[in-house]
Amino acid sequence: MNQIDQIKELQRQGLGPGDIASRLGLDRKTIRKYLHKEDFNQPQRVPVVHPSKLDRWKPLIDAWLAEDQRMRFKQRHTAKRIHQRLCEEHAGEYDCSYPLVQRYVKARKAAQRQPGGFLELVWAPGEAQADFGEAEVVEAGVRKTVKYLTLTFPYSNAGFTQVFGGETAECVAQGLQDIFRYIGGVPSRIVFDNATGVGRRIQQHIALNQLFLRFKCHYGFSVTFCNPNAGHEKGNVENKIGYTRRNFFVPLPVVDRLADWNDGLGQTARSCGTKSRSF
Repeated sequence: MNQIDQIKELQRQGLGPGDIASRLGLDRKTIRKYLHKEDFNQPQRVPVVHPSKLDRWKPLIDAWLAEDQRMRFKQRHTAKRIHQRLCEEHAGEYDCSYPLVQRYVKARKAAQRQPGGFLELVWAPGEAQADFGEAEVVEAGVRKTVKYLTLTFPYSNAGFTQVFGGETAECVAQGLQDIFRYIGGVPSRIVFDNATGVGRRIQQHIALNQLFLRFKCHYGFSVTFCNPNAGHEKGNVENKIGYTRRNFFVPLPVVDRLADWNDGLGQTARSCGTKSRSF
């Protein structure tokens, strides 16, 4: 390739085949060959696929792995369990080794895994993240565990919180409605955790709770779900949840009614010198 590069470099300098041949001491036919050549990619080797003893059992293994997508993560097949099932259910026919199964299952799971990408480090104005945190309060003399919905805007680092007894779609809708009224606007997009009560993302399919779907259509914002078990994809709201817990739930809040306390969170935030309702 070094010699070819020299030929192309002299060609770029305007030299003809004769001049290049005399300079490099090469035959003119060789020079002309490379002067007209433009594709220098090496031909790709086609991998040879050899038949495997496991080929007969691959459709069954694929079916088990596909069924696993609807199961809890800890109740899915491992390569060892697949090998054991094949030995138990097809004794006398199945004669493959465990390493053979292990390599195939590893390759199939890698193919099913969602492709990686880049996290959003720059957020546009009006885009928000939402999630629930958990803390304890004393309401009307009774100590109880509550859920607090936090909505943050990564562009400005502003955050707003409302407290509820649970994290259902009704709580999300009520909390967001109260925050929208307080800030006098609606986010263009909200990123939710996959575990919130508004809906779920299963691979590329998103199923929204019907009540929240009506709420979303009414206010006209778009919704994005994080990947399962990927809280780092909404790090701004995760940090704000911790900040809220440390600053507004320590020491243990004592309130008469959660609804009244939600109304007073804005005044508390302003007295702390913040720009939001509860951080």
